[in-house]
Amino acid sequence: MSEKTPITVAKGDGIGPEIMDATLHILEAAGARLEIEEVEIGEQVYLRGNPAGIEPSAWESLRRTKVFLKAPITTPQGGGYKSLNVTARTMLGLFANVRPCVSYAPFIKTKHPVMDVVIVRENEEDTYTGIEHRQTNDVVQCLKLISRPGCEKIVRYAFEYAKFNGRKKVTCFSKDNIMKMTDGLFHKVFDEIAAEYPEIENEHWIVDIGAAKMADTPENFDVIVMPNLYGDILSDVAAQIAGSVGLAGSANIGAQGAMFEAIHGSAPRRAGQNLANPSGLLLGAILMLVHIGQADVADKVHNAWLRTVEDGVHTYDIFKEGVSKEKVGTREFAEAVVARLGQKPETLKAVSYNAAAEPFKIPVASPSKIEEKKAVGVDVFLDYRAGTPNELGDQLAALGTDALKLSVITNRGARVYPGGVSETFVVDHYRARFLAAEGAAIDHAAIIALLTSVTGGGLDVIKTENLYTFDGQPGFPNIGLK
Repeated sequence: MSEKTPITVAKGDGIGPEIMDATLHILEAAGARLEIEEVEIGEQVYLRGNPAGIEPSAWESLRRTKVFLKAPITTPQGGGYKSLNVTARTMLGLFANVRPCVSYAPFIKTKHPVMDVVIVRENEEDTYTGIEHRQTNDVVQCLKLISRPGCEKIVRYAFEYAKFNGRKKVTCFSKDNIMKMTDGLFHKVFDEIAAEYPEIENEHWIVDIGAAKMADTPENFDVIVMPNLYGDILSDVAAQIAGSVGLAGSANIGAQGAMFEAIHGSAPRRAGQNLANPSGLLLGAILMLVHIGQADVADKVHNAWLRTVEDGVHTYDIFKEGVSKEKVGTREFAEAVVARLGQKPETLKAVSYNAAAEPFKIPVASPSKIEEKKAVGVDVFLDYRAGTPNELGDQLAALGTDALKLSVITNRGARVYPGGVSETFVVDHYRARFLAAEGAAIDHAAIIALLTSVTGGGLDVIKTENLYTFDGQPGFPNIGLK
């Protein structure tokens, strides 16, 4: 038990150094068994010409320790700078973002005094892959990428987290009534994996009504798992309605490493004033202690923090007349937590982390089933302003080949040919779907022949998307009127 765990620490920018110093002071006083390697990240690294905000030597430390405790950083304004968080998550394979959102009523103001929700957010895919293009004068696109292995890892993580931590229910949020293939896959994998955990209740909500329910009655939820974008937005919502985004910590977990942080920003206007609340980073560090097998220290720190909050020792951001008893700065708050090490809260629920001999197992995706793929058509995207949708349709119908015939044209997803209506608003971005005869397969030569015909007709092709069946099932949605 006396062996120290190597961790990489970055103090970040703005209030980062202050809250990191406070956090490390508490961990040291509590007896955390840590061997700290400090690295520089953030604004100064960006301004030295490194667009990622992190030096190669820091990557070497992270590969060695596989544990990253990170304070907030400042990303300079303007183009060319990458999000360090997104870079770290993807480079290190940190596929699961875990954010506990707990209310601390009556000591911290909230409309939801019994809220205790954990948001498990997929961290590597969705629109966060950053694949974007400007395609026409009027239209830009962002690709939403969802993979079966990505869905399987995050959903299984949510159920394993619930099992390990004694949680009773896992809820899935998706928008598969609209995005039937991407979010549809997420929901499908959720249902498949939920069947493997009969002891844990499961349910699915469409994300819009699910978000409304979470904001209204969060006590009805336990663990919520969702794709990247929804998880990013709703974990902040959940943290705020619990009491404050400033109190929330998060874990980013992968098979080869983990990163722990507060979810708030660097707040440069508050830097250097001994004002900032270190609680978000401290709660992230508590998640780190559990991850590295120091649940005993995590218990001690978390319960001391709860007792500090309960005793009304508050920083300015959560101070409230009539509830709070003492307004303190960053350093003083840390000392108050240290003074309460070994104590437990009397009103708030004391914590007791799972110190089981078997560590939490990080899920890995199972090998994907290889299905028979057959090309049956192609969507041709066009930049077109020369005429009406009907004129474009008549022209494309004539330009089709023996192998590929025009089926339908859409404009921003709305069907405009055949059978379009004049009231539909159109821009310069069209999709023309060409299909082979039913049951027939095509090859790349057939697609090239079609594109040669279409471009030879004077039309501007900006993109193509091949259409496939997999084991005979279409890998693309049917296009109807929207």
